[in-house]
Amino acid sequence: MATMTEEQGYRAPEVAKIVGISYRQLDYWARTGLVVPSVRNAGGSGTQREYSFQDVVVLKAIKSLLDAGVTLQRIRKAIGTLRDHLRRPPHGVTLMSDGNKVYACESPTEVMDLLQRGQGVFAIAIDKVWTDVEGSVRRTARAARAGGS
Repeated sequence: MATMTEEQGYRAPEVAKIVGISYRQLDYWARTGLVVPSVRNAGGSGTQREYSFQDVVVLKAIKSLLDAGVTLQRIRKAIGTLRDHLRRPPHGVTLMSDGNKVYACESPTEVMDLLQRGQGVFAIAIDKVWTDVEGSVRRTARAARAGGS
């Protein structure tokens, strides 16, 4: 079985199957520039496109956004903004959507609205707030017991 490395090329029929889209849809996305194969693009009749592992990840993310109800037009804009802002592979990035807007989250406190040219928005991780409050309550209770109040 092949290893999943950036150098390995995945042929279009295999990519379509992995991503869960039709070959025709994959071909359309390549021809319109949504995701152009980075290993080898089609060079004419009879040549095969080859996608990198990262290309396949981006395609799967696009499919997930489509399944969540985001329009292809909004996805194109979001992917374009994401490419402009990320100068490295998108490891550790979480895409979020309510079906209308698309956000990229690179850390628990940083979220970017990809449809507003990467405008930053704030995020509050409730689990972190919960943990902080638990710690504060324990410290306050200890201090109260120690101080006799």
